[in-house]
Amino acid sequence: MFLINMVFTDITKLTDKLTEQHRDYIGKEYLQNKLMFGGRKVPRTGGIILSKHQSQDELIKLLDADPFIENGVASYSIIEFVPVMASREFENVLGLT
Repeated sequence: MFLINMVFTDITKLTDKLTEQHRDYIGKEYLQNKLMFGGRKVPRTGGIILSKHQSQDELIKLLDADPFIENGVASYSIIEFVPVMASREFENVLGLT
């Protein structure tokens, strides 16, 4: 599993249209169950995404083609981790049962 930390690098380039393109682009990964959760940081300095992609290389290809990245609005870092604990509500989601 991967935690993606997106950070806005040039907020002046952030537009409603670009945000919509970003959401449409990554939305396909949610439909394929490759992305689990995502949302904006508070304050709005970027976003966090939780991924179940099979490899970091696959995830990097996805992120590098994201409209936010391609247009120089954001950068990202990836942290790989292995979930070993979850509340009962999320055990199934994380594959711990």
